[in-house]
Amino acid sequence: MEDYTLEQFEGKMLNDFSRMTEETSLISPEWYSKYDVKRGLRDLDGRGVLVGLTEIGEVQSYTLHDGEMVPAPGKLIYRGYDIVDLVKGFSDDDRYGFEETAYLLLSGHLPDQSAQKDFQQLLAYYQRLPEDFTRDVILKAPSKDIMNTLARSVLALYSFDDNPDDTSVANVLKQCIRLIACFPSLVVYGYQALSHYHGNQSLYIHSPRADLSTAENILSMLRPDSKYTKLEATLLDLALVLHAEHGGGNNSSFVTHVATSTGTDTYSVMAAAIGALKGPRHGGANIKVVQMFEDIKAKLKDWSDEEEIERYLIDVLSKDAFDRSGLIYGIGHAVYSISDPRAVILKDYVAQLAREKGLEDEFKLYAAVERLAPLVIAKSSKMYKGVSANVDFYSGFVYKMLNIPVEMYTPIFAISRIAGWSAHRIEEIVNAGKIIRPAYKSVAPRREYRMMDDRT
Repeated sequence: MEDYTLEQFEGKMLNDFSRMTEETSLISPEWYSKYDVKRGLRDLDGRGVLVGLTEIGEVQSYTLHDGEMVPAPGKLIYRGYDIVDLVKGFSDDDRYGFEETAYLLLSGHLPDQSAQKDFQQLLAYYQRLPEDFTRDVILKAPSKDIMNTLARSVLALYSFDDNPDDTSVANVLKQCIRLIACFPSLVVYGYQALSHYHGNQSLYIHSPRADLSTAENILSMLRPDSKYTKLEATLLDLALVLHAEHGGGNNSSFVTHVATSTGTDTYSVMAAAIGALKGPRHGGANIKVVQMFEDIKAKLKDWSDEEEIERYLIDVLSKDAFDRSGLIYGIGHAVYSISDPRAVILKDYVAQLAREKGLEDEFKLYAAVERLAPLVIAKSSKMYKGVSANVDFYSGFVYKMLNIPVEMYTPIFAISRIAGWSAHRIEEIVNAGKIIRPAYKSVAPRREYRMMDDRT
């Protein structure tokens, strides 16, 4: 220590410790094959390992013929209803659908007009944050990442709950509806704090309005003048509906089941789910899509030249372009192969908004990449199951056209998915399962303990 400054000692100590920790943490890939470990809880054929049952959401990507998996156009089912039918229902009626979707996921039933009105009034009643919460929790020590702000805010709400540890269904349902109602304010205020304190921008704190939908309130609270078009709100509402649920096996919903199975409180469970969603492999993918397209637009001389687009995609796969990860972001999915129904639904509405915003050329570029990327991947991949655009391919473009800052992309996902998380938490409580504790096999060799003076 005498030969080093404190900073030098810290650096050397951490470097040595880090190297040693990394070396001792490495497990040979051979061990995973030897013990037939399902890495990522997935079989080699891509199917998820069955670890539970749910009635909330279902993801379909194949059919079975004579015991063999045959890829099929993707389907997403909410409580037994095809997402295509749900979207067509509220679209044909020219109304917003997220609140109806949240009601369906929580209750298992589609609301009639009276039930829908009552539920929306309950959400409006709960959307106001506790007195001084915005000032004391969100605006003080604002984080540079809104997902962290959101998690911290959710944990802080525990202190404002008179009965936070009651895990009865009635109390948890009340807590969950409160969170669904106030997530838009937590996210938007978190962004405003970030923009003001870390970006030196003007601070706008607009109160949510009881007469507006969730999508309308997000745009109203976010924009300085609170103005938005009907098409803008409709498309944001659609994005919320499409992201609200994706079965119990997606990472953050599975985390919700795992944490709930311990008997912990709602706020801790939702903070854990937020932490899972924050990861770029889960909720942050649409950001990478937007960044990739910014690079494409900068590198291509002619956006309509498909040969030039194809060459760029080949360079991406070869790790010679963009972030050199070898990934064409927004193309491919862990479950879907032929199509992601969410992307199919979103695309038509994206085209409408692109026309309204004068961004038709950029939309055509997206459509060209969507068409060409699977062909490029098929030529380069030896193990090709088929890929298609996933929902992240277009959702980031939607948010960009809505002038939603990139820092809010994943938090908006959370505003939507809190509905699904809530349903999964209640389902885990009702079925009173065991604590979720899968097995890990130790492959460490046994060693003899040595006294301090005998260690080298």
